[in-house]
Amino acid sequence: MKKYTLQADVRTVTGRKVKTLRKAGNIPATVYGKKVKSVSVSVLRDAFIKVFEHAGETGLVELSVGSDMRPVLIHSVQVDPVKDTVLHVEFRQVDLKEKVQANVPVIHTGDSPAVIQKLGVILNLLNEIEVEALPSDLPEHISVDISTLAEVNQEIKVSDLHIPANVTVLTDNTLGVVKVGSLVTKEAEQQAAAEAAAAAEAAAAAAPKEGEVAPAAGAPAEAGAAPKEAAKPEEKKPAAKE
Repeated sequence: MKKYTLQADVRTVTGRKVKTLRKAGNIPATVYGKKVKSVSVSVLRDAFIKVFEHAGETGLVELSVGSDMRPVLIHSVQVDPVKDTVLHVEFRQVDLKEKVQANVPVIHTGDSPAVIQKLGVILNLLNEIEVEALPSDLPEHISVDISTLAEVNQEIKVSDLHIPANVTVLTDNTLGVVKVGSLVTKEAEQQAAAEAAAAAEAAAAAAPKEGEVAPAAGAPAEAGAAPKEAAKPEEKKPAAKE
C-alpha cells in the first residue's frame, strides 16, 4: 500500500482566530487517537488537498509534527457548504500493529452488457464497504466488475466481491452492491405523464363544482326545491236555475 507524507505545524491559535490561518492558506486540524493525547495542528491547504485526493480516508499518511512522525488516517474533513473550501481536518493516529475499522469506497470496472444493449441501467446500492485490517493493509478502494451484468435485475452482492485475504469485511454479505435496473425510456415517461394527466382531468370533471351539492338518488333535479303539488281535478259548478 502506498504511503503519503504531509507536514504539519503545532497550532496555538484556536476559536474564531483560526480565520487568520485560513486566510494565510492553512487549514486548522486536530490529531487524536487511542492512547494518544490530542494535538492541535495546521497544514498547508494545497499540500493537504493533493494528499487527500490520492489517499482518501483509507490511505496511510505519515504526518510530520515537529520532530514526530505520526501514522494517521484522514478521518474527517469539514467543508464549507457555500464556498466548498476545507474548514477543518481530523487526523486519526493509528497503531501500525493494531487493526482498525474503516469505510472503503467501491469503484466499478468493466462495462455492463445490459447497459451497452440498452436493456437497463446500473444502480449503485452501496458506495462503500466497511472493513477491518491493519492500517498498512487497508485497500484504497474495492473494485466490482460489472461486465457480468447482462440482464435486468441481475445483482452483485457483498459476498461476490474479491477481498484481499488480510482484510475482513464487516458489511452484511447479503447486501447488494450494484444492480441492473429497468430502463425507463422517454416514450414510457411521456405515456405515464399523459395517463396521469387524463386521470386527473377525469377526476376534476366528476367532482361537483364549488357551491354545488351532488343530488342524492331520487332527489329532485334542483337541490332544495320543494316538490310541486299535484293538480286538483276541476270542480263542476252547479247549473244555474232558470
